[in-house]
Amino acid sequence: MKVRAALLREMGLPAPYAESKPLAIETLELDAPGAGELLVRIRAAGLCHSDLSVIDGSRPRVMPMVLGHEAAGEVVAVGADVQDFAPGDQVVFAFVPACGHCAYCAEGRAALCEPGARANTAGTLLSGERRWHGDSGETHHHLGVSAFAEAAVVSARSAVKIPADAAGQPLDWTVAALFGCAVLTGVGAVVNTARVAPGDSVAIFGLGGVGLAALLGAAASGAYPIVAVDVLPAKLDFARQLGATHTVLATDADAVAQIRDACGGGAQHAIETAGSEQALAAAYAATRRGGQTVTAGLPHPSREFRVPAVSLVAEERTVKGSYMGSAVPARDLPRFVALYRAGKLPVDKLLTHKLKLDEINTAFDRLARGEAVRQVVEFD
Repeated sequence: MKVRAALLREMGLPAPYAESKPLAIETLELDAPGAGELLVRIRAAGLCHSDLSVIDGSRPRVMPMVLGHEAAGEVVAVGADVQDFAPGDQVVFAFVPACGHCAYCAEGRAALCEPGARANTAGTLLSGERRWHGDSGETHHHLGVSAFAEAAVVSARSAVKIPADAAGQPLDWTVAALFGCAVLTGVGAVVNTARVAPGDSVAIFGLGGVGLAALLGAAASGAYPIVAVDVLPAKLDFARQLGATHTVLATDADAVAQIRDACGGGAQHAIETAGSEQALAAAYAATRRGGQTVTAGLPHPSREFRVPAVSLVAEERTVKGSYMGSAVPARDLPRFVALYRAGKLPVDKLLTHKLKLDEINTAFDRLARGEAVRQVVEFD
């Protein structure tokens, strides 16, 4: 079938993207789903900083590629050997397909699935196949999803069915899309990786979509205080509306001291989502003795993070990575959606812009300038 999609041919084109147009809206050929795969009509797709990191070259990927990994859609057709999905199902995508059989999947660590990681690196589906075809030759999938398209073929292991509510209503598409990355990663970092308990102090570094979702997760977990940290004053104002009890401008010379003071000697949990080794170093410095620093950001692979080695022992510090919120998507997405429907996780407040596919380059300019939290492409 013919599908309009946003194709990235070359990384590193200069901003403004409205002029350089790194994403070309092209009509590509999409194969039918193979065994264990789904054909999904994309209904809404969110713009994430991880997408921007591919565009600017700080997260290298194979080219050309249909970009986008945070989305929700409607199942149109199922391939052979698919038992848990049917046409009409509402699904949210997970950007690591979990094979269900490797050692990590067996341990309940789906985010670390080895076959899923290999497929994502190669730009294929979990099967190793590619279902996109274009004039530029072999065309790759982005994290098994390729959401900036009218439709996509994905592994059934990349999708989670979202049940209707008590009244039989599906989740709003633009809200549903946010669960695929911002919520899964940010809330997951709080509840799965950090395991924040009521009354724990939390400091969150970086207030993009993932950081603000982490803030919502901390508030839902009963954390106190919740300190929000960013370089942009407008982000701090927004964080207070979402439940931050304290805010700190990251560029202040005494920012770490302010955080430690607000938390009574340092945060029990410092969560870094900015994708910056400087932010991670500040998060570690703001963590109390016996506390943990959790990093969910993705800096350039060449960047390094250093700590005084003795502090890990003498102060019993912990540094933990959190990829995809240490989530098991089939378990976590339905329960996060249930919290949203119960009014405990107001994910809809993260949505700042709605747009059409043809406006996507301009939208990435807005994201690069820090003028948006979550923008969502809506498909008719």
